[in-house]
Amino acid sequence: MELQEIMRQRVFAVVGNTLDSEKYAYKIKQGMIEKGYTVYAVGKELPSLNDVPEEIDIIDLCIHPAKGLELMRECKRSFKCIVLQPGAESAELTAYLEEKGMPYINGCLLVGMRLFT
Repeated sequence: MELQEIMRQRVFAVVGNTLDSEKYAYKIKQGMIEKGYTVYAVGKELPSLNDVPEEIDIIDLCIHPAKGLELMRECKRSFKCIVLQPGAESAELTAYLEEKGMPYINGCLLVGMRLFT
């Protein structure tokens, strides 16, 4: 999936510190809500992707790669694609995603909002 197609989806799970206005996860969550997306915050607000109350289109990882790997290992939810924000990627995480057939891209939703919304 390309970033433009990701931005056409409707339900996002933003994983990271969505309560601190200095953090990218917060900026992404707020920007997406302002643009009319349905956004669930995982990390500081919901403890797990498994706690999101509806189907997830896109998972946006804005956390340390080791935490992202742990979160994806426990995830029982279906989704269309994962966005690995800059700094959230690692060889171990991408190897796991590829092994499990979980689609992902390296990208930034802030850029996606600027270019495609």
